[in-house]
Amino acid sequence: MHFRTTPDRIRGSIVPLMTPFTEEGEIDHASLANLVEWQIASGTHGLSIGGSTGEPGAQSVDERLAAITTVIETNADRLPVVAGTGTAQLHETIELTGRAVDAGIDASLIITPYYARPTQEALYVWYRTIAAEFPDLPILAYNVPVRTAVDIEPGTIARLYRDVPNFVGVKETTKDFEHFSRVIQLCGRDVIVWSGIELLCLPLLALGGQGFLSATANIAPAAHARMFELWEEGDLEGARELHYALHPLVDLLFVETNPSPGKWVLEQRRLITSGHVRPPLIPPTDAGLARIRDLLAAGERQLTPVDGFEIGTR
Repeated sequence: MHFRTTPDRIRGSIVPLMTPFTEEGEIDHASLANLVEWQIASGTHGLSIGGSTGEPGAQSVDERLAAITTVIETNADRLPVVAGTGTAQLHETIELTGRAVDAGIDASLIITPYYARPTQEALYVWYRTIAAEFPDLPILAYNVPVRTAVDIEPGTIARLYRDVPNFVGVKETTKDFEHFSRVIQLCGRDVIVWSGIELLCLPLLALGGQGFLSATANIAPAAHARMFELWEEGDLEGARELHYALHPLVDLLFVETNPSPGKWVLEQRRLITSGHVRPPLIPPTDAGLARIRDLLAAGERQLTPVDGFEIGTR
């Protein structure tokens, strides 16, 4: 919990971890702990669990908390831990967030409530209500309209940032780059803005963003961390080279619905014991696998070595 009082220090490449399952569909805590250790050894700057890449919608509150706990205990205060603790129901969101606070998270990402399509005023009330329950916990909105069918407007983010002391920022998973800019312009440069869109991770830094959560960091954590570090060092050309070199792996992750392709890669590399995804997702199709293999070959130089972290058998 070293970062709970200084959320502005949660910067750089924060990996949105996939949640490994056994072939039988249970959470594979040994594989999850292995991923955490590999990410830390690979130079990742922060850990996140419970976002879209972690399949939270296919897990119970108890399962989500168990995964959060595994990440926290394995991490042992080495890196900041940001947990996705939102659901479509207020009481569940408050329950999971409270239990995650007790487990030791540094900050919480709260997804916009999906399916209901709330108004901007309703979104304001939603986040204000949750934040009031946990006044010592940094709260960030998770804006991902492609999955929730509702977009938090920049003005709503600015209103929350102004009115709610522990509402500190937003993870923007929208391809509308103007949205990023208007959030920062309305809130001021101290607001925390992270990109959740892989190909906007580097561009956001130019606007004043503090980092990013890229699903591709699940298979190429070292390259993502280095891209941020090169930016910080002022080596813009080096950062750009990595940005473009990562394109094939970005495309790989979305050949079919994320995280199915990435889990297949992690299984092939023996970082997890199974690439199982829970329904309604399915493993990659044969056609998808052919494309995944081509993209894996194209982006192979950016894959992070796994020596010493292989687990189980294929």
